[in-house]
Amino acid sequence: MNPALHHAIDQALRQVDTASRQADYPGAFRWLERAHILSQRLPLRHAGTHWRMLRLGWRSGDLREVVGQLPRIIAALLFSRVWVPIGNSGRARVSAFAPMPISDELQLLLREQQPPR
Repeated sequence: MNPALHHAIDQALRQVDTASRQADYPGAFRWLERAHILSQRLPLRHAGTHWRMLRLGWRSGDLREVVGQLPRIIAALLFSRVWVPIGNSGRARVSAFAPMPISDELQLLLREQQPPR
């Protein structure tokens, strides 16, 4: 376990809560995307970010986000340890299979989570 990674995920989720309380839905989604990228290899945490995206989609009236998160929650629970598209934001507006660029900061945090090759 990488304590810095878990701390970064928790910090991002606290920011999600703060932005949500202020009805800053775009800001909350940005923090959720960060938490998603960091938690992709941790099945329960990964599924939890998708659950939060579903709830935030509901609160913000984004039906596409709500519907798009349902299969992602299940996939996160089943496949997080096997394969994930590294860097994917987790949003319903992007392909669930598309890898995306990762900032240097997040790459450092993820380094210990990469599966052996």
